[in-house]
Amino acid sequence: MASAAEQMAANLSWGALGKATELRQRIWFTIGLLIIYRLGTYIPVPGIDGAALRNFMEQAQSGIGGILSMFTGGALGRMGVFALGIMPYISASIIVQLLASMVPSLEQLKKEGEQGRKKINQYTRYGTVLLALFQAYGLARSLEAGGLAHTPGLFFQASVVITLVGGTMFLMWLGEQITARGIGNGISLIIFVGIVAEIPAALANFFAQGRSGAISTPVILGVIVMVVAVIAFVVFMERALRKLRIQYPRRQVGMKIYDGQSSHLPIKVNPAGVIPAIFASSLLLLPVTISTFSGNQAGPIMSTILAYFGPGQPLYLLFFAAMIVFFAYFYTQNVSFKSDDVADNLKNQGGFIPGIRPGKRTEEYLDYVVNRVLVIGSAYLAGVCLLPEIIRHQWSVPFYFGGTSVLIVVSVTMDTINQVQSHLLAHQYEGLIEKSQLRGKRKPGTAKPRRAPSRR
Repeated sequence: MASAAEQMAANLSWGALGKATELRQRIWFTIGLLIIYRLGTYIPVPGIDGAALRNFMEQAQSGIGGILSMFTGGALGRMGVFALGIMPYISASIIVQLLASMVPSLEQLKKEGEQGRKKINQYTRYGTVLLALFQAYGLARSLEAGGLAHTPGLFFQASVVITLVGGTMFLMWLGEQITARGIGNGISLIIFVGIVAEIPAALANFFAQGRSGAISTPVILGVIVMVVAVIAFVVFMERALRKLRIQYPRRQVGMKIYDGQSSHLPIKVNPAGVIPAIFASSLLLLPVTISTFSGNQAGPIMSTILAYFGPGQPLYLLFFAAMIVFFAYFYTQNVSFKSDDVADNLKNQGGFIPGIRPGKRTEEYLDYVVNRVLVIGSAYLAGVCLLPEIIRHQWSVPFYFGGTSVLIVVSVTMDTINQVQSHLLAHQYEGLIEKSQLRGKRKPGTAKPRRAPSRR
C-alpha cells in the first residue's frame, strides 16, 4: 500500500504548481540568473582578434575545441568573460573535500556544524581564485602564442587574467544565489545550461554533414539510437540502489513498550555521482587545451604526451578509465560514503544490521558491500564516458556526444525535478494544515472566543 507522501506525489499537477507562489518565485529567480549567465558568455575578453579566433575555432570545432566550447557554454569559443566557466570552483571544491578527509584539522572543521562549513567554503573560494589565476594566465600566454591577440604583452596578459578570474568568481556567486534562493543546485545548473545551450548548434552541424553526404544515414540512425539508449541506461543506473536491512530493537518510553522496527540503508550503485568523470576529464584536457591554443609551438615533451595521450588514443582511453575507477573509489570512501561514520551513527541510534555486530564489524561489512557495489558503479561510469569517445573517433562523427555531459544533464535534471516535487509536497502539506480543524486554529478575522468565568 502506498504511503501518504507517495499518494500526494502521484497527484501532483500543473494546477498545484500554479498555486505554489513561493516555488514559482524560486523558478523565475533561477531562470533570470541563468539568462544573465548566458548573456555573459557573449561579452568578449578585451584585446582578442575576433576574426582570427573565429577561424581558429572553426578548424578546432570538430576536435578538442568543440569539447571545451560545449563545457563552457560556448564562452571559450567566443573567448567571453566566462571562458573559464565554473570548472575552477568545482576543482577547488573537490580538492578541499579530499583534503578534509585526510587532514585532521580540516576534518575537525566538518564536525563543527555551520561555522565549520563556512570556514571550508572560505577555503574553497581561496582555492578557486588560485586555480583561476593559474588557468587564466596559461590561457593568456597560449592566446599570445597562437597569434590571437591584437597587442601581445604584459597589459594584454593582465587584462585577460583579471577578466577571466572576475568572470569565474561572478559565476560562483551566481551559483550560490541559485542554491540559496532558487531551485536546484546552482553550480550544477550553470554547467547544465552551458551544455544544453550548445546541443542545438552541434545537432544542426551533425545533420548538415548527413545532408552533404559526409556521414551515411545508418551512422546517423546509429548515433540517435545510441543517444537514447545511453540516456535510458544512465537514468536506470543513477536510480539503482543496494538496500541493507537495518533493525532497531524494542524500546520502552515511560510505561509503553514499542516493538522493534526495521528499515533500510540505501547505498547507490554510483555513490560518487559525476565527480570522478569531471575530475578525470579536467586533468586529461589540461595538456590538450594548452596545445590547442599554443598552435604548433608545443615543445618535444608536450608533443610526446599528445602523441600517446591525445583523445581517442589507446593510452588515453586506458588512463581515462583508470582515473575514473580510482576517483570513484577514493571519493566514495573519503567523502560521499564514510563507512565509519555510518557505523557510529547506527550504533548511537541503537540500530544494527541483522547478523552483524555494531561497531567495527558493521564498518567492515559496509566496506565489503560498498567496494563490491562500486565495481558495477565504476565500470558503468567508465563505460558511459569511453563509449562516445570510441564511437566518435571510429566513425569520425563531428557531433561531440560526451559521456560526462550526458551524466551531468541527466543527474541535474533528476535532482531538479526531485526538488520541485519536494517543494510541491511541502506546499500541499501546508494547505492541508490550514484546512484542518486543529485545536487553537482560528480563521483570520474571527474574534478570540471569550472564556466563561470560573467558579469560585
